[in-house]
Amino acid sequence: MRKKRRDVDTGSLSFLDVVCCGFGAVILLLVITKIFEPIRLEETHVELENLIVKYEQELEDILGETRIISRERLATIDNVDQSETQIEQLQAELTRIRAEFLATQGDAEFSNELEGRLAQAKQRLTEEMQRLLADYRPDPDDYMVGGIPVDSEYIIFIIDTSGSMQRYAWTRVQQQVTETLQVYPQVKGIQVFNDMGEYMFASYRNEWIPDTESTREAIIDGLRNWSAFSNSSPREGILEAIETFYDPTKKISLYVYSDDFSAGSINAVVREVDRRNQAGEDGTRRVRIHAVAFPVYYEVTNGELLSSARFAVLMRVLCQRNGGTFVALPSLRG
Repeated sequence: MRKKRRDVDTGSLSFLDVVCCGFGAVILLLVITKIFEPIRLEETHVELENLIVKYEQELEDILGETRIISRERLATIDNVDQSETQIEQLQAELTRIRAEFLATQGDAEFSNELEGRLAQAKQRLTEEMQRLLADYRPDPDDYMVGGIPVDSEYIIFIIDTSGSMQRYAWTRVQQQVTETLQVYPQVKGIQVFNDMGEYMFASYRNEWIPDTESTREAIIDGLRNWSAFSNSSPREGILEAIETFYDPTKKISLYVYSDDFSAGSINAVVREVDRRNQAGEDGTRRVRIHAVAFPVYYEVTNGELLSSARFAVLMRVLCQRNGGTFVALPSLRG
């Protein structure tokens, strides 16, 4: 009995030794882990600081490159603006040179044909006009309006309704139209277009307006508030007038009032008018073309003539070729 109890005690002590050793090992591992953990944390912190410094340096580099690119972009924009300004100046100079060339060319081409014609105060009166003027005895100067003969049987006003004319020359336009109507004692028909060929009185489209006192009053009243769209080119109005009202049996005069010919070819317009306004048996064209240039750009822009030079050249040639007179008003004040 005694020997058996000793064996049980020995076995129990061995089991406790094993358990204690296990717990000791676990504690030892925990101690070792805790010893090295601050070192790893410190290393991680240093790595993060280095990474931040690296990123900050890269950011500085990027910002520096961005500033350089921005300066280069601004310099490029300035260069483009300067180039565009130079192009505009060269285009304006080219327009001026072309205008001078066309004017010189026109003088050489038409001087023989038009010699003495511009000095005439009026056309030869037809029998009908003589009958109408039988009881009228005006002063010889009344046959001219600003140097333009006013002896036709039918008259068409072609008026530039652009913004520049409306703002700066409209009072003078009304004055010119009124004076022109006053020196005509009686005509067979009247029409009024704007430079786009748009009729002032749509109810009389494609037909003559009878010349009455009320008609003349309506024209003057209509001018006060007329604001039809305009592209600052007399081409459309002139071609519409000739295309619609040309008649080899009638004497017709066009009065073109404008300050500008903004776009298009001068020679092309001259050819179009020549093709439509055929000459009669006596060699004269049936539709006279007169023009009055208003110095809007000259007065408003303190002497800038380039904007109105194209209109002056175009109308000077058209008036010469079509038996009319070109007049440039010296001022917008009457």
